Amino acid sequence: MILGLDVGGANTKAASSDGLFTKIEYLPLWKEAPLVPFLRRLSSETAPGALAVVMTGELADSFPDKRAGVLGIMRAVNSAFSCPVRFWGVDGFGWRDISDLAAANWSASAALVCAQIGDSLFVDMGSTTTDLIPIKGRPMAARTDFERLGRGELIYSGLLRTNLAALLGYVEIESKKVPLSSELFAVTADAHLVGGRISEGDYTVEPPDGSGRDRLSALRRLARTVCADLGEIGPEAAEEIGRQAAARQLSRLTDGIRRQSQAHDLSLVVAAGVGEGMIEEAARDLGLECVMLSKRYGSRVSEVFPAYAAARLLEMDPQV
Repeated sequence: MILGLDVGGANTKAASSDGLFTKIEYLPLWKEAPLVPFLRRLSSETAPGALAVVMTGELADSFPDKRAGVLGIMRAVNSAFSCPVRFWGVDGFGWRDISDLAAANWSASAALVCAQIGDSLFVDMGSTTTDLIPIKGRPMAARTDFERLGRGELIYSGLLRTNLAALLGYVEIESKKVPLSSELFAVTADAHLVGGRISEGDYTVEPPDGSGRDRLSALRRLARTVCADLGEIGPEAAEEIGRQAAARQLSRLTDGIRRQSQAHDLSLVVAAGVGEGMIEEAARDLGLECVMLSKRYGSRVSEVFPAYAAARLLEMDPQV
């Protein structure tokens, strides 16, 4: 087995190069989650012959800077696996400086999409962020998250973990504009659960208030974003907050896809991640063709695509 590993700030994901094994583990690094014990269990469970690693977790604020984060994740991986380990950077496995490994998981995904599908706009919406990577002969994105944010190739908005206050300045309730509190009272998982886009089982992140992942708990959190109790404004108003947040997120995604597809003259969108359905909806609204990787590789692979891509790229490497 060749295993791919994607160490994120919130979730660590793994996939085998044949796609038969996939795993997602919620490990919030900013809370000093037990990464090494999990990796040791994963190593024992899978016994890979080789491991390919990508990461984004170096940005977690438990590390003083990204370089320290990269080194910390490298140490954790190397201590847990006894097989040969290769780390993928923005230029592939042949990186020269460890800074090239920071947030390079999109690069592995885009490299595989480039090889197997070709020119397209690769869009991967995870629980926290959305990558928009133009591919024309090669991936055309900037090298760092800072640069990609500025170029619209990274949207810090995901299907589950985004604070509603980061999406909406205010909501309209009964013809009144009500500002949202800037506290972390509700996240996009609450909006999408109430709106029916995700199920309770899909609510895989920690709720802001630490309570339930059920519809009633989500409605309570949505009401709290306008400093109200559910009994004070009623479930219909709470549902409306969720609808407006989801609509705003879709609008931002659609605008991002429009700008990247027009800038690079691309008519094909390749969608991956837990937010794949939202990407497909945005592409459809723009009249763009959309390939959903869940239909090509299966939904579990789509949700861990950077890990799968790293494993496939290692498998294709002539040095292996």
